[in-house]
Amino acid sequence: MDPADGLLDHPHDVYPRLRESAPVHRITGPDGTPAWLVTRYDDVRAALADPRLSLDKKHATPGTYQGFRLPPALDANLLNMDPPDHTRVRRLVGRAFTPRRVQQLRAPMRESADRLLDALGPHGTTDLVASYATPLPITVICDLLGIPEHHRHDFRAWTDALLLPDPARPEAGKQAIVAMLGFFAKLFADKRAHPADDLLSDLIAVRDEDDRLSEDELTSLAFLILFAGYENTVQLIGNAVSLLLRHPDQLAALRADPARIPSAVEEFLRHEGPAAFAIRRFPVEDVTIAGVTVPAGETVWVSLASANRDPGRFPDPDRLDIGRDTSGHLALGLGIHYCVGAPLARAETEIALAALLERFPRLALADDELRWRPSLRARGLAALPVTYSTDPEAHAGADTEADPEAHAKADTKAHAKAVPESDPEVEPDDSSPTPSPAGS
Repeated sequence: MDPADGLLDHPHDVYPRLRESAPVHRITGPDGTPAWLVTRYDDVRAALADPRLSLDKKHATPGTYQGFRLPPALDANLLNMDPPDHTRVRRLVGRAFTPRRVQQLRAPMRESADRLLDALGPHGTTDLVASYATPLPITVICDLLGIPEHHRHDFRAWTDALLLPDPARPEAGKQAIVAMLGFFAKLFADKRAHPADDLLSDLIAVRDEDDRLSEDELTSLAFLILFAGYENTVQLIGNAVSLLLRHPDQLAALRADPARIPSAVEEFLRHEGPAAFAIRRFPVEDVTIAGVTVPAGETVWVSLASANRDPGRFPDPDRLDIGRDTSGHLALGLGIHYCVGAPLARAETEIALAALLERFPRLALADDELRWRPSLRARGLAALPVTYSTDPEAHAGADTEADPEAHAKADTKAHAKAVPESDPEVEPDDSSPTPSPAGS
């Protein structure tokens, strides 16, 4: 039996066994090729900081790593770069995600969150992923990039075609790539003719005036920012809300003291972050990890989810505790590949939670058997059905919210059930930001 069997359906049951049995495991990846899986906190941390573990696919041994192939115009992104190119490109995009810039975006973010909640009405039932967790990050990142509103629906369709491929429509992924390339070509032409106060106009100016970005790098960077700018945040917001609804004591503590939301977001990242793995890596030479020699060119998977629940680093790691010390969690990576959009993702999640909890004193799960998107690497809900009400005395959700035992049972069911769809590794996890905010 492959040691990674069960990771898709029951990841938090499998990780303890993997950590206890060995520090590094030889597994078969979903693409059918062998890989090495690192699961313990100290080893994961060391691997993330090891410059001998390259992100550049040119270092993969021929005939081993498969992954998802993108055209050069989308593949020249930070997730496939090492220094010095990585350093040069990251410095350019990093200007858009500084804490100061993100602070300026907080008021518009809150306005967007309030508009989405207004659309829900004072009470009812909704899929919170579809009605709130998805449109909010799309709005924020498209506003940042300067993408017209009438194109925003297309992005979700394109992303789903790439990240959750339909076996009945094998051509859908290629069609999405062609559509995105055509869209970016037209958008760049418009921005060149009519520059505006947005990130894409700034990046185009860098490309055209200073010549510090190639055309492929410009397109790939726009592609990466778009994906990384909302896909992982969708998952983080959905995961955070579901955790609160399945842990009424933590929800009550957060309602009683909303000032704790920023620290709570760190616990949500640690406990159920949107990325199970960092971007795959390839040793440029034979590397010893925890006493195990990994030959040059072979694929290394680094499990962020396992490291963040390693009891050697976080006591009682499977317990959600918004008051715990989360310092050192690896949900957003480490070192030069630490998530460039981390300030934005944190701010969006904090604002999304604050607005939601303020608006609806009554909020509860409408279905305790939550379905997870079928991906080994990305950890996010397929849907989050909830009941909600602005009336604190409303019956909606009152019974389940008052019953911690019911929520404990729901928590177990939620971790045990994933969407029974096709093998997710056909998805472009290694060329897009979805595998990890830590990948850039």
